[in-house]
Amino acid sequence: MQTQTALLDLSLDELTQLMRDLGQPAYRARQVWEWIYRRYAGDFEQMTDLPQALRRTLAEKTTLRLLTPVAEMVSAGRDTLKVLFRLRDGQTIEAVLMLYDRRRTLCISSQAGCAMGCTFCATAQGGLARNLSAGEIVAQVLYFARYLADPASLPQTGVERPSTVTNIVLMGMGEPMHNYQNVWTALRRLTAAEGFGLGARAITLSTVGLAPMIDRMADEGLQIGLAVSLHAPNDDLRARLVPVNKAYPVDEVLAAVARYTAKTHRRVTFEYALMRGINDSAELAEELAQKIQHLLCHVNLIPLNPIPNSPYQPSSEADTERFVEILRSHGISATVRLRRGIEINAGCGQLRRALAA
Repeated sequence: MQTQTALLDLSLDELTQLMRDLGQPAYRARQVWEWIYRRYAGDFEQMTDLPQALRRTLAEKTTLRLLTPVAEMVSAGRDTLKVLFRLRDGQTIEAVLMLYDRRRTLCISSQAGCAMGCTFCATAQGGLARNLSAGEIVAQVLYFARYLADPASLPQTGVERPSTVTNIVLMGMGEPMHNYQNVWTALRRLTAAEGFGLGARAITLSTVGLAPMIDRMADEGLQIGLAVSLHAPNDDLRARLVPVNKAYPVDEVLAAVARYTAKTHRRVTFEYALMRGINDSAELAEELAQKIQHLLCHVNLIPLNPIPNSPYQPSSEADTERFVEILRSHGISATVRLRRGIEINAGCGQLRRALAA
């Protein structure tokens, strides 16, 4: 019911006030908070140290269920799980769990759809429906935390459970900087010692380069990683691929990155999706190197994850390796991202508001 209060959208202070309004002592809020963020309770009946009457009242007046899984896909290697969620208003989003030897990385969404219009991205093709609330962002993390903690949860993947979330990347659907307030409210809850408690350095936020928001992020005081989706070293090409470049040109984005690194002393990652015959030439690699070699940065090269009916295709292995070597020859740290879940459209740029065939 939309009239039910969404507990995941409440701060601890707001939850405390809610308990007072329900005639409950303030410590009940701490108990509920602990059940949600430390024990990953999915319903009130699990909160066994609460009085039965209070559990009934909470079930009537509030909700923990901001999203419902409606479809799941597991990769052939059983190392990637993609889930399509339906939100309370009927909108849908996708999120992905990627399993590595030691890491359990979540790729979560910040918006239902995206307004940035990147021409090679499946998410952009559907446009923006709306921003996600802070609670809807957090709910994705809690869903997968619950899955990893329970050995009996389906579907089965190639990970030994119980296990825990080790890393989060905001690289799913949407532009996190376009939903700045809700994203940062969620990040503070996910990193708070009394909240989900994940270290800030284990979280990376990816942006297409909203320069004023990069400046704002530099003042947040949390050591969240920053990744900038660059994809081209000059305005002519980047504006074709990433339309927001018309508002925030390459040099303006790089200047914001320079200010960010000077203030935070943290290395920034540039994401660069390599597209055959579009942005993968040796000349463009040289141009990119000249533009960023003075910055504290790393380049994460991503062989494009193809989407149906798209003219953009991934670069060859030879062109990818050439691009990497040119960057490294200029002293720039560069690696090629390990692709995961491509066959289930779970890779970067492949997420939609419905599971595509």
